[in-house]
Amino acid sequence: MGYVQEARENHVKKKVEEALRSKMKQKALKECDQYTSKYAQCSLGRTLSVVWQCRKQAKELNECLHQYTNDSVLEEMKRDYMLQQDGKGSSGV
Repeated sequence: MGYVQEARENHVKKKVEEALRSKMKQKALKECDQYTSKYAQCSLGRTLSVVWQCRKQAKELNECLHQYTNDSVLEEMKRDYMLQQDGKGSSGV
């Protein structure tokens, strides 16, 4: 019975991590919207040439996105989530 309970807890944790990753990506896209627009504008009407013609815009976009989507950001979001959960648990007592 202990194994099943532990598996359920890990499953919840994985769902929470997925939700946090999704939230992190949404925030990154919002914060980097200007770079996304520049890249989209550059790639408009291009096919293969987008690779070399829009290299600068792609690099800027990736650098911006990486600021908001890296392991340290995810770990910080997990810590904040755990603190919120601890706060909810102790306030109900």
